Amino acid sequence: MTVSPHAAMVLAAGFGTRMRPLTDTTAKPLVTLGGRALLDYALDHLAEAGVRTVAVNAHWQADKVADHLARRPAPPTTVVLREDPILETGGGVRAALPVLGNDPFFVVNGDAFWVNGPIAALHRLTAVFGDDVDGVLLVQRTSHVHADVGFGDFALDKWGVPRRRRQREVVPYIYAGVQLIRPRILADMPDGPFSMNRAWDAALAAGRLRAVVHDGIWFHLSTPPDLAEAEMIMEARVTGDARWPWR
Repeated sequence: MTVSPHAAMVLAAGFGTRMRPLTDTTAKPLVTLGGRALLDYALDHLAEAGVRTVAVNAHWQADKVADHLARRPAPPTTVVLREDPILETGGGVRAALPVLGNDPFFVVNGDAFWVNGPIAALHRLTAVFGDDVDGVLLVQRTSHVHADVGFGDFALDKWGVPRRRRQREVVPYIYAGVQLIRPRILADMPDGPFSMNRAWDAALAAGRLRAVVHDGIWFHLSTPPDLAEAEMIMEARVTGDARWPWR
């Protein structure tokens, strides 16, 4: 059964420590790439997927996040949820459930930046989201990432079932900061701060987590050099420069 989510969460409460000094005075999702805030790219993808309401959590430079969203026209309609203390990824999503409702919804990292392949990434998540799953993750091949991503996050079998990286193992996929989940994936999680990894591990143990490999462009934007390289690559894409790595 294909779902059509109308709600989403954008995680924008982090400190962006590794992106300093760019984040000394602003939230990381407001850092610009190609003249636009990273947050706007995420919201554009969600709007194109038919999402009407987006909860955006905020902590560091929360006023700037709220002001930026207030100047952005709908759709989607955005609801800012200020966190104090910060609730981490899972706790932030759980706290937003009253806004997100009871149906499946997207969760996007506020610094996630991707370019769709032949079929939009969010539509590809919905296409494999059946009654037998509680979550579908978008992953990218580590070999396609122009940044240090360590040893990867997941291996996948031929059915798209992910497996965590074992100790001293190198695996070929990294989480791309985009997921589609049911609210019940958080049902047994604690109140307060916790990582979304805990909910994923529970879903993995129950056989109810899947992954889709992104077939477009994705950037790991952790540091100012990562951002500078992404700027160069995206400019090369527009101008047809030989530095453009995907031809």
